[in-house]
Amino acid sequence: MEWKHLTTVVDGNGFSIDGLNIWDYDWKATGEKINVKDPLYGQEYTMDIYEIANENVIVRFAAGEFSNCIWGIYVKD
Repeated sequence: MEWKHLTTVVDGNGFSIDGLNIWDYDWKATGEKINVKDPLYGQEYTMDIYEIANENVIVRFAAGEFSNCIWGIYVKD
């Protein structure tokens, strides 16, 4: 299964995955990493995989900064 670019978002701007705004939760690092390319410029990055959860939903995504406060968010395709 491949990881796909879901969005590029400014730090703190609301963005939800499966109904959970990622900025409203503590990101728990899984210890796993993925290698991706910035979809706009093609630069390669290594990003950590995180989980966030509430009582009903667990969301797993990869995230990393493309530049200062500009985050790339990836999910499994």
